[in-house]
Amino acid sequence: VQLQASGGGLVQAGGSLRLSCLASGTIVRLNVMAWYRQAPGKQRELVATLYPGDKTDYADSAKGRFTISGDNEKNTVYLQMGSLKPEDTAVYYCHTRKWFTGDEYWGQGTQVTVSS
Repeated sequence: VQLQASGGGLVQAGGSLRLSCLASGTIVRLNVMAWYRQAPGKQRELVATLYPGDKTDYADSAKGRFTISGDNEKNTVYLQMGSLKPEDTAVYYCHTRKWFTGDEYWGQGTQVTVSS
């Protein structure tokens, strides 16, 4: 299983970015897909989760600003981020957990930097 994250970059406060996570070796719609982030000096934290059947869940910090979604044809999960704040600056990681086996996998991170 490989997860390839992309879409990070530098954006001004109030701007938007869309992160992508292309999965191979597993089927996105059958797994629990999630985005985590880790800011310098802080622990990695869960940002958003997409469950089989398209149920979603968000950290309080992401509610109303971020949207997680999946494209089954492309086997890709997205994190649309809006109204970005400097405190959203972090390395964002894609994560998957297979529903039946519980096996977990991480993608490489993608850096998001929000300037004030």
